[in-house]
Amino acid sequence: MSALARHIGAGLVAVALLLGGLARADNPVVSIDHAGRAILGYDTVAYFADGEPQTGLAAYSHDWNGAVWLFASAAHRDAFKADPERYAPQFGGYCAYAISKGHAVEARPKVWSIVDGKLYLNLGPGAQQKWRADVPGNIARAVNNWPDALVDPGRRKAVPDGGGDR
Repeated sequence: MSALARHIGAGLVAVALLLGGLARADNPVVSIDHAGRAILGYDTVAYFADGEPQTGLAAYSHDWNGAVWLFASAAHRDAFKADPERYAPQFGGYCAYAISKGHAVEARPKVWSIVDGKLYLNLGPGAQQKWRADVPGNIARAVNNWPDALVDPGRRKAVPDGGGDR
């Protein structure tokens, strides 16, 4: 292979990596709102500790994984700080059903489930119903699609097969 061909090949690889990085910059690993808050400012520990979603407070915040996480209490914040992987929603808080279909779609914090100690959020009741129809299969497909689904240039506001309810 000539030196010119090697340089062109290296340049193409660099461009591909750069474009891939830009695509991911538009779709962060953690779903954030316009203010940079994870899961629309809901307290992710509350799902586990209280069995329901609660709105977090700015007074109890923690920066983790490129997002600001809000909590309803200092105790919840401290629990998260000690073990964020335990409490953070799967698939960055994106709709778990949409991720199982290969798309990154924002989720709604009030549409949730805990399966085997892990928090999953969905876009709406339709997506939740389809998620629940085959939880093990949907988890397996979502795990297979994650994080590649973040590169979906069409990042829609609805689940591709009508599971959205937006």
